[in-house]
Order: sequence, then C-alpha cells, then structure tokens
Amino acid sequence: MSHATTTAKNRSAVVLFSGGQDSTTCLAWALARFSTVECVTIDYGQRHRIELVAAKRICAAVGVRQVQIPCDSFRALGGNSLTGDEAVANGLNATTGLPNTFVPGRNLILLSLAAAYAWQRGAHDLVTGVCQTDYSGYPDCRDTTIQALQAALRAGLDSPLTIHTPLMHLTKAESVWMMRDLGRLDLLAHSHTCYNGQVPPCGTCPSCLLRAKGFAEAGIPDPLLG
Repeated sequence: MSHATTTAKNRSAVVLFSGGQDSTTCLAWALARFSTVECVTIDYGQRHRIELVAAKRICAAVGVRQVQIPCDSFRALGGNSLTGDEAVANGLNATTGLPNTFVPGRNLILLSLAAAYAWQRGAHDLVTGVCQTDYSGYPDCRDTTIQALQAALRAGLDSPLTIHTPLMHLTKAESVWMMRDLGRLDLLAHSHTCYNGQVPPCGTCPSCLLRAKGFAEAGIPDPLLG
C-alpha cells in the first residue's frame, strides 16, 4: 500500500469514488499524479443515494470517465443504518462497539470490485479515501486492513496492484488543506456527505459532524454550504 505523493504521469489509476468529501479529495489527488484517471462508483443500496448523483456530477465536471457498478447484497444482509431501515445513530452499538452506520465487509467488497475493474483496464493503481485518523471506528478503514487486502488482491489477480490511501493518516482538517493546496476546493461544493441523504445536509449525523469539524479546524468555509 502507498501513501506516496510522487507523480506517476506514465500510469493510469482507478479511484473508488462515492461522491463524498474524502473520495473527491482523492480524485483531485489522483488527477495531479496519474496520466489517466477513471472512477468506479458502487451502488450498494445506500440510504444516502444522492451521493450517486453527486459522483456523476463531479466526474463530469473534471472530465473523468465514470462507471457505476451495482452491488445490492448489503441491503439483503441488513443490520446497519446505511443499507437497512434503522435510523442513523450517533452512538456506538453496545454489543459491537461500532456505529450502526458500519456496513460489515463494505470496503473489502467495494475495493475488490474496483480492483477487478482496474485489472480489466490494465491499471495497477487503485485510490481510495479510507482514513484511520478521523474516522467513525470502522475496522475496514484501518491501515492494517488495507495492507492485508492489497496482499490478497495482488495474489488473487496476479497483478502488482497498489492501493493508494492518501488520507489514511490525515485529520479531516488536513484533508481540507490538501484540497486547498490542490486548488480543487470548488469540487467539494458538489460532494455529498450526509448519511441521511439530505440536501442541504442534516448537520447532525456522524458524517455531517465530522465534516463540519474538519472545516472548522482548517479555518476554511465549507463550499457545500457557501
């Protein structure tokens, strides 16, 4: 796995792209480093389906090819507020110690789908916005998880795949500064973060609160609310 910031202008990359703040920042990061960038967006039955619209809008704005892939198994499994019917909660589950927004296996499966797409396109670089610094306690956002998944995908695809996680060790404020330095803060005006799928965002769900905290600590107004 790589957190590298060096350019790779002779290589192509695939961004796992949700249309949220983190994946939009990763898209800007990838555009600054790779000669060709494509986006894979997964429709996994998420409550905040408006993010699919945001993803399409952002990809069109930067002229990047986007492919949307269906994956409806999570809704069939249920057990969480992002693909089930229970309300989004701010606390932790007393049994699991995890937020009820945790979708078990989501990042593992979504990254595997994106890696399969990258393999078909001859791309060996996959970019994702997972972060273990300012995150909601999801175990599949941890560095160790992504390292293990990268090893499995390399073996299973017989490919020198690198999973780039440029936000892994950044706070939300630092990711805002990254976007500022890339000169692409404007793209965040089109991103969607609210877990409740509301536009304007609800401002009270865990994702909205984390986004607001990051912009406040960065000292930069959120373009989405401007």
